Amino acid sequence: MSLIKLTDVNKVFQLDEDLSFQALKDINLEIDKGEFVAIVGPSGSGKSTLMNILGLLDRPTTGSYHLDNQDVAHLKDDHLAKLRNQKLGFVFQSFNLLARTSAEDNVALPLVYSGVSGAERLKRAHKALDAVGLSDKYKSRPSQLSGGQQQRVAIARALVSNPDIIFADEPTGNLDSKSGEEAMELLKKLHKEGKTVVLITHDTVVAKHAHKIIRVKDGEITSEKGEDTK
Repeated sequence: MSLIKLTDVNKVFQLDEDLSFQALKDINLEIDKGEFVAIVGPSGSGKSTLMNILGLLDRPTTGSYHLDNQDVAHLKDDHLAKLRNQKLGFVFQSFNLLARTSAEDNVALPLVYSGVSGAERLKRAHKALDAVGLSDKYKSRPSQLSGGQQQRVAIARALVSNPDIIFADEPTGNLDSKSGEEAMELLKKLHKEGKTVVLITHDTVVAKHAHKIIRVKDGEITSEKGEDTK
């Protein structure tokens, strides 16, 4: 059974009273638990809008979204925030780390919103940083870390709540080729450990790390290929 299921999803942005833009058109998509999926498309294709809907950061204008068998398309904001915190982890191109905050506190931040005690937050943050090979960087601030290390902190932060799904939005975009490859190897390792990974990228080379490639153009899914056909 699908972990993610979009049915006839459309997204329309109202630019002003008389002008609108349809970013997504009749999207039908299913992602099973434990899959590693890449959503690929050029700038303006609609892939980021699609990720925002999948990640509960935005809602479809029409259509349904079932996440783990629950219709989440029209839930209230506070319910969506709770689901995001419990089920989803995010890795972004720009890392989105707090500049004056240590790696351990950056990683622990999602647990603050879950009401986890301070001591338990640090314990889980250290475990997540250990998992990404940064056991010697607990106290380091982002400015003291390389780009690759900052992305590892971001991945640890995505892991700390033990989410069902990790969304990685252009995770190699701000990294050199070596650091980018290391970040992708880490995402592949997490997938092998049972995480569902959804990668959003414009880079077809990066997309080849995934087991399924979904191509998006002009707000529509143009192809969907599994590992044996890509």
